[in-house]
This record gives sequence, C-alpha cells and structure tokens, in this order.
Amino acid sequence: MAKVIMVQGTMSNAGKSLIVAGLCRIFHQDGYRVAPFKSQNMALNSYITADGLEMGRAQVMQAEAAGMEPNVYMNPILLKPTNHVGSQVIVNGEVLGNMKAKDYFAYKKQLIPNILEAFKKLEQQADIIVIEGAGSPAEINLKENDIVNMGLAELVDAPVLLVGDIDRGGVFAQLYGTVALLEEEERNRIKGLVINKFRGDKSILDPGVEMIEAKSGIDVVGVLPYMYLQLEDEDSLSERFLQKDVGLIDIAVVHFPRISNFTDFDVFEQFDGVSVRYVSSVAQMGNPDLLILPGTKNTIADLMWLRESGLEARIRGMAQTVPIIGICGGYQMMGKSIEDPYNVENGGTIRGMELLDTRTVLQQEKVRRQYKGRICRAQGIFAALEGLTVSGYEIHMGKTESENELLQEFTAGCGYTKGQIYGSYVHGLFDQKEICKTIVTSLAEKKGLKMDDLAAMDYQAIKEQEYDKLADCMRQYMDMDAIYAMLKESRIQDDN
Repeated sequence: MAKVIMVQGTMSNAGKSLIVAGLCRIFHQDGYRVAPFKSQNMALNSYITADGLEMGRAQVMQAEAAGMEPNVYMNPILLKPTNHVGSQVIVNGEVLGNMKAKDYFAYKKQLIPNILEAFKKLEQQADIIVIEGAGSPAEINLKENDIVNMGLAELVDAPVLLVGDIDRGGVFAQLYGTVALLEEEERNRIKGLVINKFRGDKSILDPGVEMIEAKSGIDVVGVLPYMYLQLEDEDSLSERFLQKDVGLIDIAVVHFPRISNFTDFDVFEQFDGVSVRYVSSVAQMGNPDLLILPGTKNTIADLMWLRESGLEARIRGMAQTVPIIGICGGYQMMGKSIEDPYNVENGGTIRGMELLDTRTVLQQEKVRRQYKGRICRAQGIFAALEGLTVSGYEIHMGKTESENELLQEFTAGCGYTKGQIYGSYVHGLFDQKEICKTIVTSLAEKKGLKMDDLAAMDYQAIKEQEYDKLADCMRQYMDMDAIYAMLKESRIQDDN
C-alpha cells in the first residue's frame, strides 16, 4: 500500500507539475520507489511508451525525476484538444474517440474504474505516489463528478498541498478564495499551503503568511522562489511562447494555434547564443537561420491558418535561402497535398505547401510507436547529419508517401528531404547530442561564427542536473519534515 500526497493549484500554471517533479526527485534521492500520477491530463504534448501507448509528457518528465520508466498508468486519461469545444479522449494510452466538452463531462464518471485500476497498478511499483491535480479544485461549475482534484483525493485518501502563484499577483486571495469555496471535508484534506514563484525579500511577505495561516487555519509549508530551470513545460501557457531577443543563431518555430509537442525544441536552448523563438505572424518572423514547422493536433486547420495569415507565402519565399525542418504535422504540410477521406480532421483534400514531393492521407488509426533508425540522406547545410542514429517516437494519424521516385529519405521509413527542406515524423529527433550539435554547428559555420567550443552535453544529463537543482531548491524552501509527516499519516485506515 503506497503512501500518497497530492499537489493541487489555485489555477492552471501555478507550478503543480514542477513541484510534483521536485517531490518525486527528493523522495527518489531519499531511497524510495516513487511514481507520479495524474488521473486526467489535458495537453497537446504527449509521448509514446515502450509498449506503444500514449501519455502526457508532464508525467514523463516527472517519471524521469523519479528515476522511473514512464508508463501509461501514470496518466490513464489524456485529453488532446481538437478545437475550442472538443478533445480526442485517450484512455489507458489508446484513443477512445473525439468528444465535445459537455459530452465528456457527462461521460467521465464512467472512467473512474480505469483511474483506480491504473492507480492500483502503480502501487505495485512504488512506495510513494505523488499525485498532480488539474486546474483548480474550486471550479464550482465542474465539481460534480470530479475525477482529478478533490474527487480523486477522496477516492485514494490523499492529503493535499495547495499551491498559489504569487508571480501573477493576488496569491493570498487565490489561496483563501480556493479554501473558502471548498466543502468542509475537502478543506480538511488540505494539509499545507505553498506560495510559488516568489521574487524579493521574504521578510516583507511574512506578515501575509501569518495572516493567511490565521484566516485559513492551514500552515504555509513552503515559499518557493522563482526557479529558472531547463525543464519541459506542460501546455500552451508556456512562457517559452513569449517573444524573445534574437540570438547569434536564430531558430524560429511556427506557433500553430493547435501546436503540439513543442518540447521537441527545448534542447536547442542549452546553447549560449542560440534563440528559439515561437512566431505566429509575418511581422514576428524576421530572418531566422533555421525555420521549424512543429507538430499540430489538426494539420489541415493549421495549414489553412498558415495560408490565411500570410505565413505560408513568407515561408515559401524563404525556402531557397533558409533551411526548413518539418516535424509530424509540420512535415505533412510541406507536401503537395493532404487528403482526409475518413473525416479524421476536416474532411476533403487540401493543397500542401509544395516544398516536398509527398502526399499524405489521414488514416483512421493512429500510429503510436517508438522509433530507432538513422538519417539516410541529408543535403545542403545539414549534410553532416547523414548516417547519424536517431531515436524518438511517432504519434500521427497520417501516412505520407513520395510522389517522386528521386526524392530522398531523410529519417529511414518516416521522412523525406529535398535540398535544404527536411521532414520527419520522429518526435525527439533533436534530443540526440550529435544531431543537435551538428545542426547548431552547421548554422554557425554558415554565418562565419566559431562554435568549436560548443559544450553539447547529453540532453538527458542536462535534465538530470536540472532535477537535482529543483530538488535542492525545494529542500531549502519547503518544510520537508511537514511533508513527510503528511505522508506518514496518509491512508492509515487502509494500512490497518
């Protein structure tokens, strides 16, 4: 019987995911088998496990912090928004179907057995389970049949840490308002408050801490500083999308309305002098050294947006002078056409960007698999990539074929190249040290810059350092004795 603790937030993006990762790392460092758990995650960043199942990347990040191989039990329900009112529903790593929000709200209680079964499976692997909530537990219009916040806490008898984001302002109102809107039995589950993303002199904050403790009757067990970490963000609220200064090497990533798996490009940010900018207009494009078309949850709709915004014309004009890499949906867009005979997205056929001589047909079944292969052919500026090994994973609904027998394969079996246009279905392509370093070095040499001293660490090694930094910070600014006391008292009735 695993001990449990749950992290809930006053709002989305309060820092729940990182705090869960930090607790996982601390418990792992202290010698426990620990696993993250999020019953229902809504995100477009997903991952394919070794057994071909799909889960949210936030739980993959947390599993890495815990020193555990990611598995789908950590995230039994994944919602991938397809538009403003609907999502693809993935249960236990497999697609259940597309649902409108109101239909899913009426249906989701039927998934409680799936959640509890996944939790029980995870208990067989862990001494401690750190649970992440979603959004806020005080969304009073959504509390009926809740399966991800207090409803889940009750199901598994978890003590709760409530996290507020001081960086957005009004943290005391966030915390007090959330507590006040909960039912008495729900308030009793909150064993500690955490103020996150604090900047400044804590002595100025102390009177407020004392007052919120007096008003809520709950101790503040941590005031965490704003942490600058090279770790993955979960969703479209990511600060990575904010406009950045242009670096010596400038990489522009098109910010599609339905962008997915944007974590593919975090690896480039390890290099000093390299900027990764997310652009959503012609005015923002500038003159990048490399353009990336990322994945998207709706390729046809985002291609239409690209066309209507004027970005397609701008990109086609850049194609002769700027290398362009398309990943997954971005790769599909670069072909001559995209066909949707089964109404997977919008139905019908749409002309592609015509940068590659390929044709994509959207299929009814999603391809979900890990990938190991090599770069078969790389022309132009990235010729040095040729022959390098590649590992990652594929998540896509389409099948892409060449319409030109002279078109060269880029990544074996799932990508093509023409000149300095490269396309691939492989997510995680750039995580390989040699691939990432070769791309940056090639871009630098083209500009006459000396990048011989690039310290390209293995990306996983970088993340391991960041997990340790996160754990060290949390040990310093959180009352870990209080956290361990909460764990000790959790599920006592079940233990008996």
